Amino acid sequence: MLPDIGAVFGPYTYLASEVAFGSLALALLYRVDALGRAAVTVAALYPVAYVWDWYTLTIGVFAIELRTGVDFLGIPIEEHIFMVVVPALVVAFHETIHGRVGAGDAAGDDRET
Repeated sequence: MLPDIGAVFGPYTYLASEVAFGSLALALLYRVDALGRAAVTVAALYPVAYVWDWYTLTIGVFAIELRTGVDFLGIPIEEHIFMVVVPALVVAFHETIHGRVGAGDAAGDDRET
């Protein structure tokens, strides 16, 4: 059985999970010096993610129970954060696995030089 963090965080449960996973993404991106690349990816994906999220919430595809209740531009604030955290985490893992270990370090980079 999984622990019920909803009993601890209540309406801040979704927000707390985003802070946890966002912190992981930030730490990994910082470690591999990929904050800028992640920001570009997030900026490119955000408009599509916003429209997709707004639409699915509007037609009732899903409901978010454990959230703050704060909406911004027609969707929960947690969803805006989610649309930043998810692509940032994907870039963080990709860069950690396939990218550079630090600025100027080519360790783990399988490209020919």
